[in-house]
Formats: sequence, C-alpha cells, structure tokens
Amino acid sequence: MQRAYFDHNATTPIAPEVLETVVSCLGQTYGNASSIHHFGQAAKQRLESARRQLAALIHASPTELVFTSGGTESDNMAVLGVARASSGPRHVVTTAIEHPAVLAVCAQLEREGVGVTRVRVGSCGVVDPDDIGSALRPETVLVSVMHANNELGTVQPVAAIAGFTREAGVLLHVDGVQALGKIPVDVKALGVDMYSMSGHKLYAPKGVGALYIRKGTRVAAQTFGGHHERDRRPGTENVPGIAGFGAAAELAARSLAAAGESIARLRDRLETAVLDRIPETGVNGARENRTPNTTNIYFDGIDGEALVIALDLRGFAVSTGSACSSGAVTPSHVLTAIGLPAERARASIRFSLGSSNTPEQVDALVEALEASVTHLRRISVHA
Repeated sequence: MQRAYFDHNATTPIAPEVLETVVSCLGQTYGNASSIHHFGQAAKQRLESARRQLAALIHASPTELVFTSGGTESDNMAVLGVARASSGPRHVVTTAIEHPAVLAVCAQLEREGVGVTRVRVGSCGVVDPDDIGSALRPETVLVSVMHANNELGTVQPVAAIAGFTREAGVLLHVDGVQALGKIPVDVKALGVDMYSMSGHKLYAPKGVGALYIRKGTRVAAQTFGGHHERDRRPGTENVPGIAGFGAAAELAARSLAAAGESIARLRDRLETAVLDRIPETGVNGARENRTPNTTNIYFDGIDGEALVIALDLRGFAVSTGSACSSGAVTPSHVLTAIGLPAERARASIRFSLGSSNTPEQVDALVEALEASVTHLRRISVHA
C-alpha cells in the first residue's frame, strides 16, 4: 500500500540535506562544545554556525538565540522566566486557543498566585488586538500569543498586539512553532521580545528548539547547572540536532516563498474538492490569512477519531482536533473556543500538508475521504 502523510503540523520528515548534516555531525563532530581542545572547538563551530543560520531566518542577532529541547521548553522558559523574574502582583495575558505548552504553564502560574487572563477569540480563530489591549492591567508583566494556530493555521496579528504591549511596557512572547518555515518571520518587524521555535516542525530532528530573547529582556533561569547558552540553559548542547536545525533554517530561507505557494495550491485543491463532493462539510476558522499548509474541516455526522482510523487503513495519515484523555475523547479546546458545538468539534479533521505531498496524493485523499465518510455515516445511522 502506498502511504501519504498529511500530518506535518504534528511533525515533519527530516529533509535529505538536514539528515546529511546530522549524520556527518554525529560521526565526525563528537566533541563537547564547551571543551577548549580541537574536538570541542569543532563542535562549537557547528553550534555557532547553526545559531547564525537560524538567526538569519528570523532576522535576529545570533547572540539573542538560546537553543532548547523544543517548543515546549522554549515556551516554559519564556512564560515562567518572565513571570518569576518579576516581584509583587503579577498578571499574564494569553488567549483561549494557545497550545497546551503555554496554557498549562499559565495554569501553573495561577497556582503560584499569578493572575491570568485568557482572551477569547471569534469564530474566525483570530484574536482581536483590541481585546488584548483591554486585558492589560498595571500589574501585567507578559502577553503570550501564538503566531500561527496549530489546529486552524490562522495567523494572529502579532505586530498589532506588539503596539499595545510596547505602549504599556509589557513583554510580548510569541509561540512561533507552527509559523517558522511556513510564513516569513521577522522578530524585529513583529516587535516581539521572545519567540519560541521547534526544529521538527520544519524538517529538522525532534528534540531541538530555540528561544529568541531580545537583548536586554529579563528572564529568570528555570534550570541550573553550567554556564551554557549564556547562562540561559545549562547542559551540554545537542550539537547534531542543533546543526540539523540550522540546516533546516537555511533550507527554509531559500525555499519559503515558492514552497508556500505550491503547498497553498494543494491545500486549496483539497478544500475545494471536499466541499464540492462531500455534503455537510465546512472549513473551521478563517480561510484567509492562514499558514499555507493547514486546513481544518468538519464532517457532520461522523466521529473524527473513527475517520482518522479509516483513512489510516486506506494509507493516509491525518489528525483529529480532539484529544484523548484517560480513555475519553474530549473536544478540541481550540475548536470549542471558536464556537463549535462539541459534536461538530469531534467531527473535525486537521489536514497539514508538506513538501512531499503531490496533487495525485491530494486527489487520492479526497477519494478516500468520500468513501470513508459515506461508510461511517451509513453505519452510524444503522447503529
């Protein structure tokens, strides 16, 4: 059976150029980047080269980047680091559609006595900058907003939000995990103070990420040990993973515009065919101002998990907007936050495309969707 992968927002395959970099680094650059001898300095060179490659992609200074284990650690470092660096009454503003890596951290801060406001979003899946501005208080120390939503692909108005935070003297953290490598990112133009990134979302290995911290930003350390990463993140650096992240960043910088246009055409081809051929379907969230690779579609009358399994049996990997917890399927917090009833949220599927997808794969996916949805609706009627 030929298999096709439509779950690139979960993770991406490693690009051939990136794999070559990682393998060569594993085999030849095995020194500790903190060692002063030849082998250590060779590793240090690979580390700093990758830092420059990633900095170029987001228009930052290399000295403003801290390498981490991924997006979750970067989010934790930013949100906890700012909140715990402040004294007195503290307040954090975020949105109702953030990734759990931010929402769970905010819940932890609440347990520590920090006030948290979760701003609602409309049915389009985009937060209103004015609502962020209205949520600010004299004791607000941080606003944390994602750049692109992981389930809907909707791009948030970061630069407009930054206008409010700058005026109020509040730090702005942006979770850019689902934006990096898909849309242009310029941290200076966006006006952000911190920006989280993850390698495995743009064809680099898992287990490596980074946090941009604007020079002069106060962030309290969350882990303790050596003086790695300018005292921001102790521990021996994952040089092969970081080198792969750098190679992926350079690849993204070269191909961003062309790849985005090509993948957006495939996404639109998928949406149009599904809406034309399968009744009682629709796209969740706004269809404009999205990342080019993501669509979230509801299929009324079916269970999303069942459709994921049915498509997998036909050779197609997709994901549901629902999350499994203790054996019970609960609706996606993102989809319910934009106003979907629980039943429709459970009937929604996320399709996230990537560089390996082709028009032929999209057409075959539509065929599989049509057959699977028809079958699942038929058996649900007779159940």
